[in-house]
Amino acid sequence: MTAVGESKSARRDAAKSDDREPGVLTRPYRHLTLGIVSVVLLIAFEAMAVGTAMPVAVKELHGVPLYALAFSAFFTSSLLAMVLSGEWCDARGPRLPLFGGIGTFAAGLVLAGTAQSMWPFVVGRAVQGLGGGLVIVSLYVVVGKAYPSTLRPRVFSAFSAAWVLPSIVGPPVSGLVTDHLGWRWVFLAIPVLVVLPIVMMLPQLERMTGERDPDARMNRRRLGAAGGASVGAGMLQYGGLNLDAVGIPLAVAGFALMAVTVPRLLPRGTLRAGRGLPAVILSRGVLAGAFFAVESFVPLMLTSEHGLSPTQAGLTLTVGALSWAIGSWYQGRSPRERRPGLVRIGFLLVAVAIGGALLALVPGMSPYTVTVGWFFGGLGMGLAVSSVSVLTLDLSTPEESGTNSSSLQVADTLGNIVMVGLAGAIFAALHEGTGRDAGVFTLIFAIMLVTALLGAVLAPRVRPPHPKS
Repeated sequence: MTAVGESKSARRDAAKSDDREPGVLTRPYRHLTLGIVSVVLLIAFEAMAVGTAMPVAVKELHGVPLYALAFSAFFTSSLLAMVLSGEWCDARGPRLPLFGGIGTFAAGLVLAGTAQSMWPFVVGRAVQGLGGGLVIVSLYVVVGKAYPSTLRPRVFSAFSAAWVLPSIVGPPVSGLVTDHLGWRWVFLAIPVLVVLPIVMMLPQLERMTGERDPDARMNRRRLGAAGGASVGAGMLQYGGLNLDAVGIPLAVAGFALMAVTVPRLLPRGTLRAGRGLPAVILSRGVLAGAFFAVESFVPLMLTSEHGLSPTQAGLTLTVGALSWAIGSWYQGRSPRERRPGLVRIGFLLVAVAIGGALLALVPGMSPYTVTVGWFFGGLGMGLAVSSVSVLTLDLSTPEESGTNSSSLQVADTLGNIVMVGLAGAIFAALHEGTGRDAGVFTLIFAIMLVTALLGAVLAPRVRPPHPKS
């Protein structure tokens, strides 16, 4: 995806302003700002709520062995959708991928919420991932085209703020809804709410339609690589869940397909942790993979091994979300030269959090050792993820910033796919039943602990070989 330039309408709106500097909620931008922030708010709430409801959903659908697939299917389809959205936006403008993504996301929620067995539920989650991937990239393009450069930081601050409230209230609200109304309403209550944001954004987005470059074309090689990586990831996950005469060759073929296509989506040297930008991109994938693979299983572990309710299990996710915001706030006020160090500290704090999850599996230990640990894990993610994002832009030329930012999102998604998929394959192979899976959880968490520690070892390589002055 190429870097997005400021559109004619954005410059025209800025020129019309008087001596008072316009804001994101002044007349030219008010409806668009409220619309896009509402979309982010809804997606954020669903992302935070689904983890709390998932253990109950998979048990009711008799699909506990496929638990991890309900998460990784979302990430796998979003990988393809993010690349497609970037190319689509560059070639045709953001209106169709944005509205198409919102509609697809809503359709996925309905499919998941009405599913009567596990595989339709997984399909619904994959459809959600397609919609989410289309939306997240097109929203960034909308900001670049519709707002002058002076207002864009404020819009992105509004994006961040839109994640804070769902991070705090999403897990407990989801737990209460699941306990008293049923898990299906965590999915089915959202689709009707997407209509208002579309109505609010439509007039401004219609004005962008005529500003696209008629000669722009989609990068078919990049799309093909994204499609191959997504198909390979799906084959690898399915094969990992079915280690038989069909599943094993399928997993091997999926791995081979990813080995060919994934490097085309990332900067050269990423997979060998080349110093500078490649190591920065890799750090994002390792962070996301280790942290979210454990976080995906924490609610299931707490409800099945300790007997906690979904509301009680959701408390841990809320604590982690709050400390993530604290870490992000702190790194934003840290000197530029400290950011590589913050990445390493972040990895170590994530390792501490995973250690807390392991302690909760020791007989006689309180389940709330996970909650304490997850405070440190969220803090580490806030420090490291935000620092990695800033380092990516610091190490990119203006012409590379769009492509490298896209690569950062791809690495994040791939980290989730690989590590959550690995955890799911282990769980599917060794799962014994409710209250008897402590050994399985221990193995999964131990692997992710080692992954986080390896990330801490590699973290110093995020410094470029010849720092820019």
